[in-house]
Parts: sequence; structure tokens; C-alpha cells
Amino acid sequence: MCHRPVCPIISKISSQKKVNLTSKQDFFGEAPNIFVGKYGYPDVNVGILGVENYVDNDAPLLWSKENYQIDNIVDLRSSLVNSRFGANVKSFDNKFLEMSQEISMASKPVDVEINLQKRPQFNVSFNQDIMPHGPSVELKKAMLTENPKIPTKVDSIVSQTDLKSVEALETLYDKKFDEHYLTRLLSVGNLGVKTQRRLVPTRWSITAVDDTLGKHLISDVKKHAECDYAAYFGGYLGNYYLILFFPDIWEYELFETPVVEGNTGFTTDHETYAGRTKYAFSTAGGYYAARIAVLEGLNAIKRQGACLCLRFITDEYWAPLGVWVVREASRNSMKSKPLMFGSEELMMTYAKNLVKKKFGYDLDNILKVSKLIKERKSQKKLSKFL
Repeated sequence: MCHRPVCPIISKISSQKKVNLTSKQDFFGEAPNIFVGKYGYPDVNVGILGVENYVDNDAPLLWSKENYQIDNIVDLRSSLVNSRFGANVKSFDNKFLEMSQEISMASKPVDVEINLQKRPQFNVSFNQDIMPHGPSVELKKAMLTENPKIPTKVDSIVSQTDLKSVEALETLYDKKFDEHYLTRLLSVGNLGVKTQRRLVPTRWSITAVDDTLGKHLISDVKKHAECDYAAYFGGYLGNYYLILFFPDIWEYELFETPVVEGNTGFTTDHETYAGRTKYAFSTAGGYYAARIAVLEGLNAIKRQGACLCLRFITDEYWAPLGVWVVREASRNSMKSKPLMFGSEELMMTYAKNLVKKKFGYDLDNILKVSKLIKERKSQKKLSKFL
């Protein structure tokens, strides 16, 4: 009915059935992550994601590096039991929450003993923004059976209760802690000034981390010289990115287009050199995730420029896995060898031909409404006269 090559519901059911056959009400396993829900805010559910035998069940950077496919990732994520408990976002007087904070700080999955109110049962749910997980069951008892291995720098940052969360995230990112790790630190209230620390629903914390790190990177990018005309192309799991750079000061525009026969629609958001003042409602978390990849790439070559970022979502992406896919797909594009052009006309001709051949899509649908392209045609800059 959905005309996809694989049915996401049947795939999830198949994975979940495997879990149902082996699931236990009480088990000893490993907990790699924490999930904070948003429903009922400020009273939310916090879940310890655990599995009896951990095998890279929560490792998006590894999945991308090793080219894991959707069915494999769904299997891995469906094995994670969400052992949930209730908490208020401002109250930290909760032994389960204290345990969750320790798990979030650990550099590797922590050994835990879990006792649930009932045996995990089958459920089906897909969310576009966050990674799927297995059954969700109310937690009865839980105990860490080892001391979590917490990096010294993280322990130091978390203990600094006068350090703002933005500064904490920037410091740890510069120390090579990835955004997946930073998201769980922020989500369970481990960062920020003591009186302002809060639980942050996982969906919100993902975007908050991406946005914060993006702004941090932009400050460096703006110091670099302008780039040349360049095009990068790549992707992951059916999400393809054509990223076009124009020699100019920093500017960013994202278009997301589902590749469906006869489709001419898209969603888009944009920012100028001055940045955004409102959330990117049209492209949501994907806007900030792709922007990180673009900025990391520009910083690597020590250049700045105006970026037209084009995402094409094909039917290869048959089950939503979370915004991390966007981040890794756009990073793969930025890691590809760029094609350099002597003029804007040559680059746009290449882009139109590539998109038409690869996706059967007329790129003029996008170009005629692009704010970045319109500005380049109408706005004369002083550099043009020098």
C-alpha cells in the first residue's frame, strides 16, 4: 500500500517478535543510553535503554562507518528495552535518575541489573526524529553492577555547576566528544548552571546540541577566506545530499525533497550571515544536523561560503531511524571528493544534470524559489567592483 520496497511495519514486527521470544521481566545486561520522553512535560518518562547482550545496539557513528543497513539497525534498536520511570524535569531527588545520569556519562555501556513490572511485550512505533527502540516497560528495580567508566574531562565539566550548558557542550565537542554522547549528557540534566539544570526530552536535546555546536562552528568559519565554486555529493541509507558552495560570506539554505514520481514539492529553511532568530520549522532537526556537516567540512579546508544544501529522500529510506541519519549522510557527502568549477553557470548546469539523471527531478523547481540564488542574482556586493 505504501509502495515502498520494504514494509517498515512488517520489518519492525519481525524484529520485535525475536525480542518477545527471549525477553525477560528480570535480566542482567548493559545499558548504553537513556531516553527522555516529551509527553506530559514537565512530568515525563525517563527510560534506561538496556539489552541482555550488547552488540553495537547504540552506535550510530559506527553504523555509518561500517555501512550498516536499515534492517540491521532496526534489529539492533528493537532489542533495547526501555525500562521507564516517571520524573519531573526540575527534580533530581530520584535514585533511578541518579543512576541514569551516571549511565549517560559513561564512555561505554554500563552493566546493570533490571527488574521490570512485567515482561516486555510487542509494540510498534516509528519516529522521524529519534532512533527507534524496543518495548517500553515500567521499571521496578535497577542497580548498577559496575562503576561506570567516566572520562576525566566529562567528570570535571559535569561537576562545574557554575558553567553554562552552551560552554560545556562547546568545550567537550572541541575535546572530540561526539554529538550522540553530548545529547545524552544534556538530556538527563548533567550540564549547565546548577540552579538551571533540567531534564530535556531526547528529541529536543538532539536539536539543541546540533544547533549549539553549529553556532560554535560558524564563529570559526566566518574567519576564513571565501571558497571556490564546489559541489559535493554523497549519502547514506537512501538520503542523498548535493551540497553546492559559492564564493561568498557564510550563508546556508536547505531543501528537502522526497523522490516520488511526479513530485515537485519540497520543504526549505534558510539563514543569512546574521543567522536565524526562529526555529527551522519546515525542515526541523534535519536543518541543524546537515548544517553541522557543512560547517565541519568548511572548517577542515579553512574556507567560508554560501551553501545550497539539497537533500533527496529516496524509497531506499523505508523506515525512519532518527535525525542522526541526516547528519551522517551529509557528512558522507562532505567527505567525498568535490568537483570544482570556474563559474556559477558551469556548477548549476552540472547540478541540474546530476539531479535529473539520478532522481528524475527538475532542479528548477527549487532554484526558482531559492532565497540564496535570488540574492546572488539581485544583490550586488562591493567585492564585485574591486
